[in-house]
Amino acid sequence: MDTMASFFSLVERFCEAERIAEATLSSRLFNDGKRIAALRSGRDIGVLRLARAVAWLSEHWPDRAEWPNGTARPEKPQGDAAR
Repeated sequence: MDTMASFFSLVERFCEAERIAEATLSSRLFNDGKRIAALRSGRDIGVLRLARAVAWLSEHWPDRAEWPNGTARPEKPQGDAAR
């Protein structure tokens, strides 16, 4: 699965589990409610910005949702172990 397909899979599962619109998640991730839709239509995103979005999703992932198979999940930074 390519990087963007993996990202969109995360977006779909997160939105379904949280029962939120994709635009709502887009606002949370990018402070832009139209960014995910723009990415779906072929717009570009920087590697670091995408990595931060995936890290945010991992950190806020709903307990009731399964992380998609075939999509690498970022490890929590060591500082988070004390939380």
